[in-house]
Amino acid sequence: MDVNRAKQISESPVMAHVTHNGQQVYIQSVDEESEMARIYHLKNPEQEHDVHVSNLTERTTQ
Repeated sequence: MDVNRAKQISESPVMAHVTHNGQQVYIQSVDEESEMARIYHLKNPEQEHDVHVSNLTERTTQ
């Protein structure tokens, strides 16, 4: 995923289907300069992680 799309998703009121290492995550915020996203796994929301946006995948509906 690129940084602009990650930023759009983090600012959207609509929940997007984004995964990190095969687990669905919520993007809390994105630092455009470092291209890092603050995320948490939906099954474990108390554990937040900072990951590079290139490690995030969005599943789109067709």
